[in-house]
Parts: sequence; C-alpha cells; structure tokens
Amino acid sequence: MKLQVGEKKVLGRAMLTTALLAGMLAFTGTPSALAHDDGGCQRRIAKADHKLHEAVEHHGWDSKQAYHARHELHEAREHCWNERHRWWDEDGHRWRTDRDWDDHDHDRH
Repeated sequence: MKLQVGEKKVLGRAMLTTALLAGMLAFTGTPSALAHDDGGCQRRIAKADHKLHEAVEHHGWDSKQAYHARHELHEAREHCWNERHRWWDEDGHRWRTDRDWDDHDHDRH
C-alpha cells in the first residue's frame, strides 16, 4: 500500500501530535513531586530522633550526650515548624500540623 503525499503529511502530523502529547503527559507528575518536598525535614528529624535513641542507649537517660541529642531533636522540629508549619513524628510515622511536640517525649521508658 502506497501513501499519497497528502496522507503522509496527515500521518506525520498525527505522529508529531502524539509525541508531543506523550511528552507533556510524562512531565505531569513533576509538580506533585515538588509539592511533597519537605526540605529535608523528615530526614533531619528522623536522624535526630535516631541519634537521641543511640545516645540514651549508650550513655544513659541523663547523660550530656542524651541532653545534646534532645536539643538537636528540638532544633530539627523547630526548623521544620518554622519552615513548613508541620513536623515529622518519627514515632508515629506521620506529619503533624500542630506544634504539640513534647521535648521530653523520649524521657519516658
């Protein structure tokens, strides 16, 4: 089957349109990924929380290392709250939108 010149143009335009549409659809997920960017807050709080648990495990509840780790966790939570008006609850594995954390929440056994 041989295509006529006019049919080739229509087929070419259809292929170009399809390619452009596919390209546009490929990038529709990018804005939503940026909307979920937390500025590293979740990672920062999780890391500070882990360091607190490690300090308590290795040095005790009332050690200077645990005190320092509590301070770092507080700073990480404050940073996220000031930047995003939310903070990551590592123990609950969820975002919190109330500034209701307890700086002594890890003091209990």
